[in-house]
Amino acid sequence: MQFIEALKLRGKLFFLFILITIGLFAIGIMGAINIESTKKNVDSLYFGSLIPVTELNEIIQMYHNGLAGTIYKAKTAEISPSQTNAQIQNSIAKIQGLWKSYDSHFKRDTELDYVEYVSLEINSVNEYFQKILQMNMDEKNLKNISLHTLEKNIAHVNSVIQKLVKYEVDVAKYEREKFLKKYSSAIAELTIVLTLIIIGVVVIMYYVFKSIQMDHTKLEITTKKLKRVNKKLENVSYTDTLTSLHNRRYFNLVYDQELKRAKRTHSYITFMMLDIDFFKQYNDTYGHIEGDYALKSVAKVLQDVLKRPSDFVFRLGGEEFGILLTQTDDTNSSKLAQYICDSVREREIKHTASKINKYLTVSIGVVCCIADDALDEDMLISKADKMLYQAKDRGRDRYCITTNVSDSRIK
Repeated sequence: MQFIEALKLRGKLFFLFILITIGLFAIGIMGAINIESTKKNVDSLYFGSLIPVTELNEIIQMYHNGLAGTIYKAKTAEISPSQTNAQIQNSIAKIQGLWKSYDSHFKRDTELDYVEYVSLEINSVNEYFQKILQMNMDEKNLKNISLHTLEKNIAHVNSVIQKLVKYEVDVAKYEREKFLKKYSSAIAELTIVLTLIIIGVVVIMYYVFKSIQMDHTKLEITTKKLKRVNKKLENVSYTDTLTSLHNRRYFNLVYDQELKRAKRTHSYITFMMLDIDFFKQYNDTYGHIEGDYALKSVAKVLQDVLKRPSDFVFRLGGEEFGILLTQTDDTNSSKLAQYICDSVREREIKHTASKINKYLTVSIGVVCCIADDALDEDMLISKADKMLYQAKDRGRDRYCITTNVSDSRIK
C-alpha cells in the first residue's frame, strides 16, 4: 500500500471514489440480477394465481347477484321484463368473458381435464338461464320458475367453480413455498458475495483513510465549508417535512412567477385554497398523530390528482393547502375541485366529530380567470379565501368557484 502514501489528497480521494464506484457497481449488478429473478417469481405468483382466483370469484358473484338476483326480482315483479332481459344478457356475457379470460391463462396438464369439465358445466347452467331469458322474451310468466331448480343450478355451478378456486389457491401456496426457497438461496449467495466485496473494500479503504489522516487539517477546513454550504441549502429548502408538498416559502416564489407568466400570455390561472373540515375537532378527538396522518392523506390525494408539471400543490400552514394551476379554464378547475372533494371523502378516514359527514372532508375556495395587467397580486388569494368561507357557510364538503368579483357558484 506504499503507492497510496505517495498520492496527493486529490489522488487519494479519486482512488477512493474509483474503489467505491467499483464496489457499488458490483453490488448493483448482483442486486439487479436477484431483483429481476424475484420480480419474475412474484409476477408468476400474481398473474398465475391471484388473477385467476379473482376471475373465478367474480363468475360466482355474477351467478349469485347478476343472474339469481335478477330472477328473484323478476318473479316478484320488482323489475320490468325489459330490465330482466338486459340484466340476464349482460350477466351471461360477463360470465362468458371472465371464463374466456381465465381459460386463456397458462394451465398445467393436471388441471386441463377439470377446466374442460367446468367449462361444460358453466355452458350447461348458462343454457338454463338462456331458456329463462327466452321465456321472458316470449312474454311468459316467470313466476312459475322453480326456485328449487334455480337454487340447485346455482349451488352446483358454485360448487364446481369453488373446487377450481381451491386448486388455484393450493397451486399458489406451492409456488410461494418454491419461491421462498429460491429467494432464501439467492439471499444467501448474495450475502456471501457482498460480504467478500465489502471486506475487500473495507481493507483497502482502511489504508486510504490512514493515509488521508495526514491531511486532516485540510479536510477539517473542507468539512466546515461543506457544513456552511449544507446549512445554506437547508435554509432555502422548499419542501414541507410532514407532507412532502411544497411549503409556503416556495409558494411565494412560484405564485409570483406564474402570475407574471399568465399576465404576459393572457392565459388562464387558477388558485384553490383548501381546508380540512373541522380539523381542530379531529385533532381533539383522535390526537395529533392521527391528525398528521390525515394531513398526509389529503396531501397524497392532491399529489395523485394533480400530476401535470404546471400543477403546483402547497401546504400553506396547519390544515390549509393551496393549489396553483395554469392553462386550466373554470370548467376543468371545477371538475378538479369536485374530484378532490370526492377523493378525500372516499378515503373514508373516520371523523366522528364532524357535523357534516362521518368521514373526513374538505372545503375548497376556487378562483379562475384570464390574467391581465389589471389582476392584482393579492386578488387571487383574497378571492380564493372568500370562496373558501362561502363553501364552509354553505355546508362544507364542497367547493365554491368564482371567475370575477360578482360571479360565484357553489358545488
